[in-house]
Amino acid sequence: MTKALIVGGGIAGLSTAWALARRGVQVELFEQGSLPNPRASSYDEHRITRHAYGAMEGYAHLMPEAFRVWESLWQAIGTSHYEPCGAVYFLRHDDGWYAGMSRSLTAMGIGFRDIPLDDVERRFPMVRADGLQRVVSTDGAGMLFPVRILTDLVVLLGRLGVTLRTGTRVSEVDPERGRVVADGVAHQGDVVIVAAGAWADRLVPGLRGVGVPSRQAVLYLSPPPDLAEAWASAPVMLELGAESGLYTLPPRRGTRLKIGDHVFSRTGDPDGDRVANAHDLERLWPAARAAYRDFDRYSVLEPKACFYTVTEHEEFLVHPTGAAGWLISACSGHGFKLGSLMGDLVARAITGEMAAADVTELAAGRVLHPSWREAVAA
Repeated sequence: MTKALIVGGGIAGLSTAWALARRGVQVELFEQGSLPNPRASSYDEHRITRHAYGAMEGYAHLMPEAFRVWESLWQAIGTSHYEPCGAVYFLRHDDGWYAGMSRSLTAMGIGFRDIPLDDVERRFPMVRADGLQRVVSTDGAGMLFPVRILTDLVVLLGRLGVTLRTGTRVSEVDPERGRVVADGVAHQGDVVIVAAGAWADRLVPGLRGVGVPSRQAVLYLSPPPDLAEAWASAPVMLELGAESGLYTLPPRRGTRLKIGDHVFSRTGDPDGDRVANAHDLERLWPAARAAYRDFDRYSVLEPKACFYTVTEHEEFLVHPTGAAGWLISACSGHGFKLGSLMGDLVARAITGEMAAADVTELAAGRVLHPSWREAVAA
């Protein structure tokens, strides 16, 4: 292996470039926008990372290795873009989340504990306690800061000699010959990796209808003054309800309070605007009002639209596409926290450190083993 072509400069594409470059592979990366690209799914102020994955136990068991890869990146760039603050889950409905969470966190040695319901209003004065069935605090969780991570990755890749082609739209990918056509010019490599996020199905026909672009809305907010201190010291907070899943990231390290929901629209054109409209927000407003007291007192700083790639079972699609191609399709809102690991896994497959089939199984969350690295190596 001498040269890899990567299409897409989000967290998956940049991480794959880093993983390959540090293994001595020549890398050329193509991004249709700037680097980092404000329109990319990866571009954001902060994102949640955690070990608790409820019934999706295969992903829970990937998280220790994901944290290890992030730690390697912090060492490479000389600073950490991770804020450990824990996560608290507010269960208004439980469809097996607690059982799966307790099994996987116990197996990995990650701490978790119940918070008494009669103590919720004191500890979390912003939360509506009515309707809560259970509240669980978990360790091994916090926030990643994507814009800073992407920026430092781009700088790192430049130092490593990666060719970065910005403002370059790829129109054709040939996964059999390791070839791409960008702005009408053909480029040849030994392997081509498509990591184009919500645009990937335009380059990989087999992804159409399977990994679907999904327009999602988030709100950046300013809390009421009397709750500002409580929010500044809050953990990551996740609401698990029967009809919705709300996630909230507190304002830390110069970021704003952010609220989003985990109900997928499965619609939208990723070339569209990034301003959330009333239709985008019609699910988020009721969920936020049900979760937080006096939510109408919060000031909206920015209603933003972003895009995920959504699959039916919320799994990553990471697999070879032809004799000289790979696909890394982001995973239903989980893409950033696991993006650096996915890039590393694909690099291991390309350089012969792991079997491609093992990478695909791991990426799909189908390996339920706390020591998967040792199991795969054996």
